Order: sequence, then structure tokens, then C-alpha cells
Amino acid sequence: MDSEFLAELAAEAADDRKARDTQLIKVSEVSTLADWIIVTEGLSDVQVRAIISSIENKLKEKANRLPLRKEGLSDAKWALLDYGELIVNVLQPQQREYYGLEAFWSHGESRSFISSKK
Repeated sequence: MDSEFLAELAAEAADDRKARDTQLIKVSEVSTLADWIIVTEGLSDVQVRAIISSIENKLKEKANRLPLRKEGLSDAKWALLDYGELIVNVLQPQQREYYGLEAFWSHGESRSFISSKK
């Protein structure tokens, strides 16, 4: 399965749970860590968990993929799903500002996810 398609599925799943400001960053040209990194935002621990759950469910259903590793779900200030070629970061606003992942990965090709839903 194409890693870009996997990233798009994850972004759609995040959007299903009203994630804010979802950024897809292609890092395959600048890192061996992954092909894509997604950075998105949930406003509370409940929403962060809902976004993570939505992504896990959609990728399992549509791509038959399970994360290799999950982090941060107990506190849900910053949660991470690692699918190998795709790493998903769901942060609350304060953590997103503090860690500045978009700036850290600024040498990758970045684009905003635009929802097709009205």
C-alpha cells in the first residue's frame, strides 16, 4: 500500500473526529524514520483519544494495518501512532506549540489536509 494513501486515510479519520489543523509532512526525502508524519490537534484528552481511536479503526478497516507502537494514550496530551512508514502525532494545543513539530520537520514537504466534508 502506498504510504501517501495511508497518510490520507489517517488524516480523514482524524477529520472525522474534528481534529484541527492537520498537517501532512512528507519526510521520505530527508529522513529514514518514516515516509510521512502527520501532526494534528485535539482540544482535550477525550478528543485526542477519540482521534487516535478513529485513525486506528480506519487504518485497520481500510488498509488492514495496526500500529507498530502507540504512546501517550494514558495522559493524552500528546499521543503517537507509529505505522513504520507513517507516524501520527495528535497533540493538545499547548503541547503542539511547545514541541513545534512542524518547525522540526520543516525541511520536509508539508501540506494542510483539506476536508472534503462541508
